Amino acid sequence: MSYMIVVYDVEEERINKARKVLKKYFLWVQNSVFEGEITEGKFEKCRIELSKVLDLKRDSIYFYRIENKFNYKKVVLGIEKEITDNFI
Repeated sequence: MSYMIVVYDVEEERINKARKVLKKYFLWVQNSVFEGEITEGKFEKCRIELSKVLDLKRDSIYFYRIENKFNYKKVVLGIEKEITDNFI
């Protein structure tokens, strides 16, 4: 299992579909940014789902893998979004 930070740049007509897929696998922490733990199998499934909704010639998603989630530090300037904001 890996911890990942996901950053995306997706055109407006596909953004909601891409965000919907990402919300299934990660926590939405800020506009265009998700993060969370994911298994290799779920990561592959997420990538397959995203490739179906993205235009890979126009959109991009960066996945930053952090192998040891205890070996990184997040510094937030401004308001930090609460994890519970992802739940209704």
